[in-house]
Order: sequence, then C-alpha cells, then structure tokens
Amino acid sequence: MEGVRPTWDEYFMMLAKLTASRSTCLSRPTGAVVVKDRQVLTSGYNGSLPGEAHCMDEEACFRRSMSWSEELKYDMCRSAHAEANAIALAAKKGVSLEGGTIYCTLEPCITCAKLIIMAGISRVIYEHGYDSPIPERDRYWKSVLSSSNVEVGRLELDGEKSLYALGFLAPDTSRRRL
Repeated sequence: MEGVRPTWDEYFMMLAKLTASRSTCLSRPTGAVVVKDRQVLTSGYNGSLPGEAHCMDEEACFRRSMSWSEELKYDMCRSAHAEANAIALAAKKGVSLEGGTIYCTLEPCITCAKLIIMAGISRVIYEHGYDSPIPERDRYWKSVLSSSNVEVGRLELDGEKSLYALGFLAPDTSRRRL
C-alpha cells in the first residue's frame, strides 16, 4: 500500500479538491488549502459573498446571466475565489500565512496571485491551468508570480491514488480491517 499512499503534496491537493465540494459556483468549482509545516492553516472555496444569493441555488451564473464581457469577469462576479476566501479567513482569525504553501484546484488569477504574494505565501501548487480568452492577461498574471519569490508548480493527481483516497469517503472508513 505504500506506493498508493499519497505524498504530502498529493494529500493536500486532495484536501483542496474536497474543499471544492463546498463551492456554489456553477462554472468552475474550486478549492484552496494553505499549509505550513505540514499543517493546514486555512481553506477556502469559491462562492457568493455573505448575504448574496448563490448561483447554485438560483441555477444560473450571475455574471453570465447579465451578459457581461470576459474583460469584466473579475469585477462583475459576485463570488470570491477559493484562494481569496482562504486568505481572508486567515486574516479574520489572525493566522499568518507567511512561508506557507497554497494548494489550488485551479491556477490562481491575477487578483489571487497578488493576494498570495501580499500574504507572504511562498509556494503555489495548482492542479489545472487556467487560460482565459485574453492571453495578455494570462501572461501578465503568470509573470507576476514568476517575478516574485513564489515557487509555482502543477500537480496532477494519479488515478490510482485518487481511487485509493476515494475509498476513505465510504461510510465504513474506520471499520476494522484486520
């Protein structure tokens, strides 16, 4: 079983993916977990701001229902991104993220990249790359992270390890096995 047991990076990415299950975004459910010294400090998922309706509950994407352009997507979406929610929760609770690693199910956007840098997070591990219809914007946000001292890497989960971990979500997780 040792070969199937997830590495620390895989384990924390799996937690980010599980966190994404709380998302209320219809377009891209995402999750983020911030870790330091192999300890989870905070987590977040994308969803509507407190007091706002959830797109999932309304069965329609708010931004798309208003026909706003791609250029306005960050300004006109009523949701906060997973990374922003994780960083905001840490600020709310007085938890320093300095020197931590953020595990994201989606590559951070420019707004989240700025927050990550300002929070002192030193490493970003993401699962899926994000390319928008505006390549200049994508190049810019990637250059912001690469020009800072933030290490950025992509991690794709192995199918066998994912199936192994999925088995722990069954109702009998802690049943006696021997």
